[in-house]
Amino acid sequence: MKTSYRQRLFLSFVLIFTLFTAGIILFEQSREREHKTAALEEKLDAFTGVIHGLLARHADRQEALDSLAPLFPENLRLTLISRQGLVVYDNAVPETERMENHARRPEITLAREKGRGRDIRISSSNEKEYLYYARQFDNYYIRVAMPYDIQVRHFLKPDNLFLYYIIALFAVMLALINLVSGQFGKSVRQLRDFANLNGDSDARFRDDELGEIGTKIAANYRKLKESEKTIALEREKLLQHVHSSEEGLCFFSPGNAVEFYNGLFIQYLNTITDASDSNPAGVLTDPSFRPVAAFLSGRKAHENYFETQISRHGKTFAARVNVFDDRSFEIIINDVTRHEKTQRLKREMTGNITHELRTPVTGIRGCLETVLEHPLSAEKKDYFIRSAYEQTLALSELISDMSLITKMEEAPYAFKPEDVALADLLDNLKKELEIPLTEKNVTMEWNIAGDATARGNRNLIYAIFRNLTDNAIRYAGNNVRIFINKYNEDGDFYYLSYSDTGVGIPDEQHLNRIFERFYRVSEGRTRDTGGSGLGLSIVKNAVAFHKGSIVAKNRTGGGLEFLFKLPKSHRR
Repeated sequence: MKTSYRQRLFLSFVLIFTLFTAGIILFEQSREREHKTAALEEKLDAFTGVIHGLLARHADRQEALDSLAPLFPENLRLTLISRQGLVVYDNAVPETERMENHARRPEITLAREKGRGRDIRISSSNEKEYLYYARQFDNYYIRVAMPYDIQVRHFLKPDNLFLYYIIALFAVMLALINLVSGQFGKSVRQLRDFANLNGDSDARFRDDELGEIGTKIAANYRKLKESEKTIALEREKLLQHVHSSEEGLCFFSPGNAVEFYNGLFIQYLNTITDASDSNPAGVLTDPSFRPVAAFLSGRKAHENYFETQISRHGKTFAARVNVFDDRSFEIIINDVTRHEKTQRLKREMTGNITHELRTPVTGIRGCLETVLEHPLSAEKKDYFIRSAYEQTLALSELISDMSLITKMEEAPYAFKPEDVALADLLDNLKKELEIPLTEKNVTMEWNIAGDATARGNRNLIYAIFRNLTDNAIRYAGNNVRIFINKYNEDGDFYYLSYSDTGVGIPDEQHLNRIFERFYRVSEGRTRDTGGSGLGLSIVKNAVAFHKGSIVAKNRTGGGLEFLFKLPKSHRR
């Protein structure tokens, strides 16, 4: 069972005062016993002085000592010992010549060294316990002894009055200690309850110094909790800002360990490097970022900022490094590719629309004029009518695609979001395109878990994968492998890679423009293979509709790779 602070404090004080009181009692009893022993020794010393005075006046020591017997207490033992330790006289043992030498008796040894000595022991002559006292004179020792009986013990026993007083005082002190420890324990208990309730307690502390300390601690605790809430809120705002930032951000510790990064950083990193990887630490080792690594390894103390530009796959990126005071740092990657001005894009758009519409309209007109103005066989008429019909289909597809793009830009509210299982959608797409895939021997695979569910419009997400797949079938060539991979995810997005093993786009300058409407890598490419020329533009707008972005790059082993992200569904 865990003891409370009050109990521990009380037991500590009790232990201290018990040791203190016991020390006083032992010291006082020892001092009282010493005083009584000294008084008894003074009395015995007086006896030895009287005996020595008598021996000095009489030549016959035996007679002189016998004459003193009636004057001394009846139980007093008197012994005269020579300097050599021989017993000359002993009133308790008549035959002294049989007694052993006393030179090594404790009291005699002390008397030889200090002039006086005492000892309590059982006599070897008569088996009685005595209190011996010996005193050294010129050529002999005089020793007197009193039986160490009940009377002597009682005389030497300390007075119990002081002991009773100390015990009573100790009991009073215990009560005071209990009171004081209770007051201390109450304040500590209030602080503990306050901490256990996370500052929700309205504890009122005692009006003294300890209570004042408790009040200040409680106030500081509340301020700390408020500060923690504020910091947590600001941190959440910062994280949301970082995730939604148009820049790729990654923070590193002083030891180059990755602490935090956003998804755009990974996407930019994969666009620049040759391998698709979700490890942001690759920015420190990839050859494309060699200037960044050189700055971090060789920078001087005052150099806290560095910026460089990297051109890869038809795009230009700015890489910036900010070093903080604790030697941690951040790397920022930003797409700084210069796009054409808006006015030029509008002019090109007008020209492209006019050109793309003119082609099928001219074809339809030519076919119908031929049928109407020239005598033709039924077979020829059927041929020109069918050609006009095919041109009409191309025109219809073009108008439909342009309508879809316009609707995404001007009426996004018309596309209702829902949960879309990506693996099921791809499985349906593969079944629908089974014939063209088989004709060109194109295999289609994906590495996306069955529970990967995006949140968005099903038709637009389908349009993304459908147009990418149509493009691969039309332009990648025969015997191509298509692979779709979910290479990363965070709390909000899936990061996807759509790649093929086809011919790719040899000139990387085209990669930055393939998402433009009606843009062709080579003149006539769309007409030769079919399509409206808006497929990749639809893909880009559909990804943007879902708060994502998409980039294209050539794969190292050949073919194209598209990197984009789609929002996750949070319904589980």
